[in-house]
Order: sequence, then structure tokens, then C-alpha cells
Amino acid sequence: MTGPLRTAGAALALVLAGTGTAQAAPAPSAQRLVWADCPADPSGAPVDPRLRCTTLRMPLDYRAPHGRSIEIAVSKLATAKPGLRRGILVHNGGGPGVASLHLPSAQEAGYPQDVLDQYDLVSFDPRGVGRSTPLTCGRTAAEVPYELVFPFPAADGSIAPNARYARDLARDCLARNGELVRHLTTANTARDLDRIRAALGESRISYRAASYGGYLGAVYAELFPGRTDRFVLDSNTDPNVTWQERLATWDRAGELRFADFAAWAAERDADLGLGATPAAVRANYLALAAQLDRTPVTHPVAGLVNGNLWRTLYRLDSYHSALFPEIADWWRFLASGGAGPVPYWWLSKGTPGIPDDNDVVALTAVLCGDTPAPRDLGRYQRNVTESRQRNPILNGMGANVWPCAFWPAPVEPAVRVTDRGPANILLLQTERDPATPLVGALGMRAALGKRARMVTVDGGNHGAYDRWTPSCAVTAADRFLSTGVLPARDLSCRPDPVPVADPAARAAAVSGPAGPQGVRGTAW
Repeated sequence: MTGPLRTAGAALALVLAGTGTAQAAPAPSAQRLVWADCPADPSGAPVDPRLRCTTLRMPLDYRAPHGRSIEIAVSKLATAKPGLRRGILVHNGGGPGVASLHLPSAQEAGYPQDVLDQYDLVSFDPRGVGRSTPLTCGRTAAEVPYELVFPFPAADGSIAPNARYARDLARDCLARNGELVRHLTTANTARDLDRIRAALGESRISYRAASYGGYLGAVYAELFPGRTDRFVLDSNTDPNVTWQERLATWDRAGELRFADFAAWAAERDADLGLGATPAAVRANYLALAAQLDRTPVTHPVAGLVNGNLWRTLYRLDSYHSALFPEIADWWRFLASGGAGPVPYWWLSKGTPGIPDDNDVVALTAVLCGDTPAPRDLGRYQRNVTESRQRNPILNGMGANVWPCAFWPAPVEPAVRVTDRGPANILLLQTERDPATPLVGALGMRAALGKRARMVTVDGGNHGAYDRWTPSCAVTAADRFLSTGVLPARDLSCRPDPVPVADPAARAAAVSGPAGPQGVRGTAW
């Protein structure tokens, strides 16, 4: 997942942009592509003038291909060496719900020249996201609190506030445009991608994406195996379980990742004062969260920071070790009651022309549209109570209730990923990823079987293809994309040594708007 989620809340009605949105989508070959300048980048980065954008019309419901249509925004950054061109390399920013139109420009600097020479870099805002007929329920940023979208239970462990939020969200969104939002699914996004391939005149695509983007790539490879070229799937989930089962893995993953932060902080206790040992850092973190549950601290931009918002901030900054100093800044500010330097607030960055609730709305629609969820609120409460005891770092959030508990059954079964197809998939994974933990990646590896090889890195960042923390995963991915050669067997390694002067530069780059893919702020 790249770029921060702008808001924390959601409702799910589809605003059909432009005119003629009720018309049927023409076949990809019949759509004339008109390339133009791209719109503003949600990250705030300047728009690359070489990046070109266009729109395509897609069926809302692929079971009724001549029925209602929606628009999908597509981008392309052409190779500077067309004589060496192999094809297109497609990207997705994860989420689900992350705008991805500007990813070719953001990703270009991370690739070696022999990859850039061979591919046009392509991306698109997935259906319902950004410039692709964006979803909204009309909620403002103030009406979508992050710690309810990601359902942290109340200080006493009750899930009642989460259940009310989830029920109201589902009710409002389905009442406004239920038919439309229910077709925002991973399978339909994969079908959109294949129509993009056809419209661009390509017989096959190569693909690299992380987090939810990896799952999307696996679904595409299952639906269209003969149209895949070289696929790199990073930070993976088990493709053949429900979303509720995937979400439940977050709590244990949070415990494993916290050990990395605690060791880092303990080594710097003389400067940070967060604890002289990892055990002390852990105890102090939990004590601060409990204190904020009782007495929130006011941030001049964020407002009241309670225990759950602190847990949220910690979790999102745990996505990359270069953001550990930012966790420490927040910790010291909150522990002092708001005295001292004010930490940077990077949430709730809206984009002109895009609804405030769009990214989280799309996230919720995909989760609920892909797989069914349990309805029994008592079951969620029991699971949260147990997980809070075993996994106190996230306070049982992963086990909690989402709007899917109040959502209709999906319009079609989820795609089951199998080992049927060409052996052209490279899986990348870190061992202590807080958002897509190793257990899910092992499920993906087992599902793909002989189709894949897997490279595992001894680390905890969300994303193994990472120039800021180079490793055998980066080397293997670059080699595969440029030559088509997969590792002979599954591999594992530690990150490469990093020059002493480099961490500060990496931290500044990761924290900025043009940071690497999947660093923080996304669900997966």
C-alpha cells in the first residue's frame, strides 16, 4: 500500500463522474485512447509531465457487460528506449482503496535502468478510487475517525462503539447506492485490469505490487493465467481465506513487529528515554496507551489523541523502520502531556475533487464485497476479549467487527487461487510484517505451488522490495523483471548492510510525500 489514507471513515455510495454514465461500456478494442496531462497527485508531489493519462469505460457488473458502465483512469510512463521495449509493467498501490494513478512516476526512481528500458510503467486508479468514478457516502474527514475505521475497541474492551459505527456505515451506504458499491470487488478490478491490457494492445502484462496489490495480482493470474508475463507480488496474504480471517492476523503481527521497535528504542534509551530494555519499552508503551485512554492529550492539528489514536499512529508508523523516530516523537509528546516539540500530523490530507471518505470507503466496499463475514456480535466480543489478553499492543483490533457483519452476501464467490498456470510469479516477504504477516504469505506460497518462488527477508518492514533497506529480495526481483529468471529455489536472507550516514536520509525520504511504496497509512 503507498501514500497515506487521507481520512478514516467511510460510507459507500458511488458518485458517477462525468456524463453518460448509464451507457454500456464498449469493448476495449473499440475505445479510442486519448492521452492527456494527468490530474494532481494526491501525495502533493509535482505531476511528472512525461506521465500521460486517459480513461476507459468498464462494465459495472461483468455479468451484464452491456449494462451500466463506470470510468477507470489509466496512466503510462513510456520507456525512453522503445527499441528495447518488452511490454508494460503494471503497478497497484494496495489498500484496497489507494489511488495509484501516479505510481509510475513514484516507482521509476526505484528501478534499475535495464528494467526501465524494457517496460512502459503503467498504473490505474482502481474502480471506485480517486479519478475512477470515486465512491463516497458524503462524510467529511471529521466524520470518519481512524480508530473506528480500524476498529480498536473501547478502553474497557467493549466493541459496542465499533458495532454502532459498522452498522450505521453499512446501512447508509447500501441505502444510497447499494447496487453500485457491491460491484467494487477484487475480481472485478482484475477484470478491469485485463480490459486495460487489451485497450493498450498488449497480449500479456508484467506486474509488481505490494500488500493488497499482491492479492490483486494473484487473482488476476488465476483469472487470466495466459496473459501474465513476469509477476512480482510483495507483502502477501493468504488468498483463499476470508477477509475477516486475514484481519485477525494483525493482532499477533503487531506483537512480533513491536519487538523490532522495542529493541531499537532500548538501544537508544540514553537519548529517547523510552525504556532501557525491550521489556521496559513494551511496559511503558502499554502504560502510555492506558493513560491516554483515561486522559487524552491535545495535538494542535489532530485534536484529542486518546489511547486508540495513539495505537493507530504507532501501528501505521511501524510499517517501516525508518519511521521509528517518528514513533518516538509522538511518544515523548504524549507522555509529556503535550509539552515540547509538536510531532508532524500527516493524516487527513484531502485531494481536491475527490471525496474526503473515498479511500476508506473503497477499502470497506472491497472487504465486504469479496467475502462474507460472521454476523454474531457476541462472537466478535469474545474474540476481542481473548486477543486483548494475548496481543495487547493492538488491543484486539484485528479480531473486531467491520461493516461486513451488516453487509449482504457477496454477488459472487471469491476467486480461489490455485497452482494452475505458468511458473512466472515471484513472492517477496519480510518475516515480521505488521500488515501482511508471514503466515499469510505462506498461505499464498502454498496456493501457488509450482507457479512461484518466494524470497523471505529477516525484517519487519511492510514491503520487501525496498531501496531503503536493500536485500536479496530486491536483487531477485530486479533480475526476474529484467531477465525472466526466477530463483532456482525459495530463498531467505538478512538485509544488506547500510552505510552509516544513510538512515537519516532514508527517514526523511520515507516520511515525505514521495516515500516508497507501502510504507505507511494503508491497510495492507
